[in-house]
Amino acid sequence: MSMLTPPGMGGKYRITGDKYPRMRRGHGRRRIVLAVIASAVAVGLVGWGTLQLIDVFTGGGDKATAAGPKSGCAGKSAPSAKPSGPSAPKPKPLPEPGRITVNVFNATPRGGLAKDTADELKKRGFRIGKVGNATKEFDKKVKGTGILLGPKSQAETALPVLATQLSGAERRTDTRKDAAVDLILGAEFKDLAKKEDAAKALTALAKPSPAPSSSGKNC
Repeated sequence: MSMLTPPGMGGKYRITGDKYPRMRRGHGRRRIVLAVIASAVAVGLVGWGTLQLIDVFTGGGDKATAAGPKSGCAGKSAPSAKPSGPSAPKPKPLPEPGRITVNVFNATPRGGLAKDTADELKKRGFRIGKVGNATKEFDKKVKGTGILLGPKSQAETALPVLATQLSGAERRTDTRKDAAVDLILGAEFKDLAKKEDAAKALTALAKPSPAPSSSGKNC
């Protein structure tokens, strides 16, 4: 009887030989471990690929990519130039001071203010119409330097030219039939603009400098 045979057992239960039987571990656990590792690797690859796609479509944050411009510049284009040539509306030619008739009215309690101002405007080339006190509508009711009042037809011509002689004056229009414009002197009026400054303003009005074009955000 072999030493491996327990006492009392024999026959078909008898174990012969001098080696222990080899106990083999099942393959099920190994397969589970390998499956778990493979799943983890697959999830990692999917996540990494997703991040790469996001990086491509978003431009990689602040860095530019070969597929397009930097972030924040996509879809922007330089503003279109203003129409020029025959299709562009031409500004109305400005009249010379000698073609503008100015009525000078004094809305302040100071005497002789309208006459002195009218004399100075005449020296500067303007035609002088009526000179006197303002009507009740404006008398002692003009708080600023003055009001420039004229027909709508002179809103872009005679009134801007007259405005070069008095800074800060308010511009208004009415329904009068003639082309004369009014200069109504207000409480804060002291004197007309200096002749040199008025001449510079008139030159700038006749030849305005072009507005700088804006190209938007630098990309």
